[in-house]
Amino acid sequence: MPVINVNNRNQYALITGATSGFGYELAKLFAKDGFSLVLVARSKERLQEVTDELKQQYNIEVTPFSCDLFQPAAAKEIYDEVQARGIVVNYLVNDAGQGEWGRFVDVDLQRNLDIIQLNVCSLVALTKYFLTDMVTRGEGHILQLGSEAGKAPMPLLSVYAATKAFVLSFSAAVSNELVGTGVNITVLVPGASDTDFFHKANMENTKTYREESLQTPEEVAQDGYEALMSGESRVISGGKTKMHVYMANLRSDETNAVNMRKLMEPSEKEDGRTASSHSASRKERESIGRESGDLKER
Repeated sequence: MPVINVNNRNQYALITGATSGFGYELAKLFAKDGFSLVLVARSKERLQEVTDELKQQYNIEVTPFSCDLFQPAAAKEIYDEVQARGIVVNYLVNDAGQGEWGRFVDVDLQRNLDIIQLNVCSLVALTKYFLTDMVTRGEGHILQLGSEAGKAPMPLLSVYAATKAFVLSFSAAVSNELVGTGVNITVLVPGASDTDFFHKANMENTKTYREESLQTPEEVAQDGYEALMSGESRVISGGKTKMHVYMANLRSDETNAVNMRKLMEPSEKEDGRTASSHSASRKERESIGRESGDLKER
């Protein structure tokens, strides 16, 4: 049993999207350092599995809260539940997010609006509720999940990339507003990573997923966690991602769109990647399947 950091055990980290990918790995990092956790995800069964795992492995307090952040009222429900339990959130991690592959004219409008609700509206609402309390207290930390997709237009993933551009801009602006308040916002910018994102977005057949090297969720989470604890305003995870962001900043939107389109096209490689090697992401796939509304049969 690991030794608990007594300085952290009375501090809480609230993490959305906590049952797989970056959210799961970030939860483990907080748990390892002795923080108490509030974990948010939709799948009650999978959420309980992760809760039990972290409690047993790290001997910490974990509060699971099953909630669907695709719903406009969800962020307020989470905030009200935390308030009712008397929990003070010291660290907020807005990790939950999804995309949908395909031409904009072909993707169902409601699916696009749902993605905006999850990636933008719920993130803004959660930030507003918990940041207001943090500023009043004079301390607090927020980690926003951005993406290198937010640095360039992405044909065939247009709405997702636009939502991440919003997250980058929003986080940078609010971070500037918070100077001198004792509160900091860190935006984490990963590249394409080995999570269940591609499965939920119906883009497992793309060149990016089947042919490109992917970052590990563990690597991305570690970069984000260290940056958050250091009070950095932004961290770009991985050398390849840094290069992509640098090049995107030099090129026109038109050129970036052409380059991104090539990576989003279907792959013709027969022996490419077909499944995630990240165990928590595989379990997420099994628990969600095609009945949750994430994936629509075509």
